[in-house]
Amino acid sequence: MKNFKLKTAIVSALGLTASHVFATGFVALPNTGFTVSGGTSAYTLCNTTGNFGSGYSVNPTLSANNTCAVFPITQLHSPGDPANYTGARLFPVATHSSSIIVNNTYTGNVNKNIGTLRDFLWRSNDNSECIYGVKVQLNTTDYNPTSGNQYFEVNDVARGGWDGVDVSIAYSTIPTNASPVYRAGLTYTSVQHRPGDVDQPLTGLGSQPSINGLNSWPGNASATQQLADIDENWVDFTTDANNLDDDGSSSPSSGVYYVKSSACPATPYTPVANAIRLRQTFQELAGDGVTPNNFIEITLPGYAPAGAVLTPAHTNPY
Repeated sequence: MKNFKLKTAIVSALGLTASHVFATGFVALPNTGFTVSGGTSAYTLCNTTGNFGSGYSVNPTLSANNTCAVFPITQLHSPGDPANYTGARLFPVATHSSSIIVNNTYTGNVNKNIGTLRDFLWRSNDNSECIYGVKVQLNTTDYNPTSGNQYFEVNDVARGGWDGVDVSIAYSTIPTNASPVYRAGLTYTSVQHRPGDVDQPLTGLGSQPSINGLNSWPGNASATQQLADIDENWVDFTTDANNLDDDGSSSPSSGVYYVKSSACPATPYTPVANAIRLRQTFQELAGDGVTPNNFIEITLPGYAPAGAVLTPAHTNPY
């Protein structure tokens, strides 16, 4: 993925002095999906620059490319309405970090630490809503020592626990060279996006794989491999964070990806196993331009509404 570093310091230039900058960037994800050409899609489009990371993506500003985008001053500031997040509630009521470990057939069934995930939870002053945020920082670990130089590429971040709850999504690019969100949907399935693939996958698959696409190179997925059904329990963000892209550029840090919900976890705030899934969907070759970056899913703990059920179960290597 190629990415321009567009500074959001425009905020100070405009003379805004609030403790954080709020934009109405949260977009609702209806359980009926979105009407698109040819039918219904679980996905809505957010940042439409850069062909989903296959070209130059332009990060959002207050005036451009800002669908789904919010602009908190730091990653610790709430992205919600400032009237509802004041004082101590401006900052997370809980945070935690996890090492991102790959252990599957590609690693030789040994642990490979490829980065760090940070999870955030903000709760409004009146406890009526929570905002869940997740951010990924990747490192230079080659997860497959037997084949070229393969650095894990986060093409999708899925977050579960929303069954029966109305949710909306947003993202911020902190730091300013972080990978944006290209699309987001109420679905469990991450759909591969190579140049020429559909931007808003249709429903009609009839199953719920974690990844749908073509697990080989080169080529494009079939029409069936470009489908994703609605799943009210999961939100999927499509992005492209990686330490070294095959085009020579890199954006090892994701932005912060948010889910706002009226359902909050019970205190004490405890991460739930398998609530977050990181997916590599083989959008492109590895950083060496030769080696495949096959389908992989990694599961991690994350905050979730009280009583959340995080099914289906993870299957290695995806």
